[in-house]
This record gives sequence, C-alpha cells and structure tokens, in this order.
Amino acid sequence: MQYGRLAGIDKPVSRLVLGTMIISAREPERSFELLDAMMERGGNAFDTANVYAGGWSERGLGDWLQRRGNREQVVILSKGCHPNSDRRRVTPADLTVDIYDSLARLKTDYVDGYMLHRDDLDVPVGPIVERFNAHLEAGDIHAFGGSNWTHARIAEANAYAEEHGLRGFTLSSPNYGLAEQVDDPWGPGCVSISGPQHREARAWYLESGVPVFAYSSLARGFFSGRIAPETWERDIEALDGAARQAYCHPINVKRLERAFQLAKKYGVGVPQIALAYILASPLEVYPLVGAANAEEYEQNLKAFDVPLSEQECDWLDLRRDAP
Repeated sequence: MQYGRLAGIDKPVSRLVLGTMIISAREPERSFELLDAMMERGGNAFDTANVYAGGWSERGLGDWLQRRGNREQVVILSKGCHPNSDRRRVTPADLTVDIYDSLARLKTDYVDGYMLHRDDLDVPVGPIVERFNAHLEAGDIHAFGGSNWTHARIAEANAYAEEHGLRGFTLSSPNYGLAEQVDDPWGPGCVSISGPQHREARAWYLESGVPVFAYSSLARGFFSGRIAPETWERDIEALDGAARQAYCHPINVKRLERAFQLAKKYGVGVPQIALAYILASPLEVYPLVGAANAEEYEQNLKAFDVPLSEQECDWLDLRRDAP
C-alpha cells in the first residue's frame, strides 16, 4: 500500500480508498469481514455518504469502528447535501443536518473529510464556505470539499475563502479514470475529468494540487476483467444501468482492448492495469475502489507493482498509436 498526506488530516491516507456502498449495518458479519481484511492489508481510508443504502452504510461503518475501537487509525470521508425528489438540498442548513446525521450514524465526534455530494449552480459559494468553516471550528470535520463540483466552482469557493480569511476546499471527488464518462451516470450534475475534453480541468488540478478522490475509477465494472472486447455488447448486461449509460461505449472498448494487451504483458488483470493508469497520473489521485471480498481488494493492490510508462499510459488513453 502507498499513502498520502492531506491538508487538515493528521493521518496517512491509503492511496486506494474503499467505497462502502455495499457495507451495511444490516449485514454486519459480511461487512466487518471486508473492513477487517482491508485494514489487514494496509488500507485505512473509507468513502461513504449520507445517502448510501439509505444511511445503513454509515451505520455499518460506525458499528465496526465502535466494535474495533480503531477510530484514530481510520480515515473517514463522507458526503452530504445529495438532492432528493423535492429539491437540490445544497444549502448551509442541509449541510449542517447531514453532517450531524453522519456523525450520529458513524458513532464518532468528527469526520476526517466531508464533501458536498452535488452542486447547485444557483447557490452562491460564500455561505457554503462559511458553514463548512463553522464545522471546522467546532471540530465536526477536519477537511472539506466537493464531489461532482467543477474545478471552476471549487476555484470560486477557494477565492472566496482566501478573500475572507477562511479555509477553502481541499478535497474533490469527480469521476476520473481510463474510461471517458460519455454520459451522466445518474442524471445531470455528474462531473468527470477523464478524456480529452477535460484537459483544462486536469491542468487546474495539477496546478492547484487539490487531491482527486476518483469515483467509478474502474468505470463501474467495465474494467473488471469480466467484459471482453469481442463480446462487450452482451457482457455489459451484467453491469448496472449507470455503468451502461456512462461508460459502455465504443470509445472505451478501444481502451479496454489495449488494457487486455498490457494485462497480458505484465501478468496481471485488467483492473490492475486500469488502476495503474490512474496511479501513474501526475495528479494526486486516490482511486475509490469497490471490493466484494478480501481477495478482490488484495488483487487491486497489485496495481502498485505495475510500472506503466508515460508512453503506455498515452497509448491506453488513445493519445498515441503505439505503446
């Protein structure tokens, strides 16, 4: 495992972050087994959200933290202000409510990093930044940022923070990976920095140094190794609707074909090649990975041992014709 350091968080953060959508207080035995296995293999960072599994993901993670007594060894990243069927919910009041709900479910006094799950361009950034700083001052959170916030909006928020002597966004969680996000997986408002059309965004992240917590880093299973280039149109029926809508397109099949070739060269699987591509990025990237069991998580760790060259990364991403 490799680790990074984040502003405001006084613990090392594992470069592979476990997505906890499948963790649930309703299935404690299975959930605890996976969480224990990750910690045993050096992982200590977990991504969750107020809305995951209707709150049961945070509750499951909280039960595990309480049972194991390991809160100070663990980095918890959670998210709030997700829209519901009635409204967008990106307001200071909703942020406070969701933070307090997260703290109660996680059975902790603080969350290491808290992010807005979505953005609302009609809402000014100032009151959001001010409310986040109030929660920093209270010790409820140690760092904050946005998921599915464009780099332009993060820059606007940070300019406001600097002008008013406040702390700004130090975390961001857009989609980032080998696959292009061709369409929004969950409807309007999803933000990606993958593909040639988002060079400007990646340049901003490189210059600003804001770390990227890359969601759908394996394109929601498209780079799982279970999708074959020659039968992909049939194979993708096993993936969920968000994966098929966002990533299962011919442009990404070309990348998949090349990932299979490099996987054979390095003696690993397609997921390890896709993760190695992200880890080789000049950006400070922490891929969010899903794992159903300890074996899947351990397989992901092999990505650290794949020394992809800059030429191979360019070839994978269709930026050159030969590796």
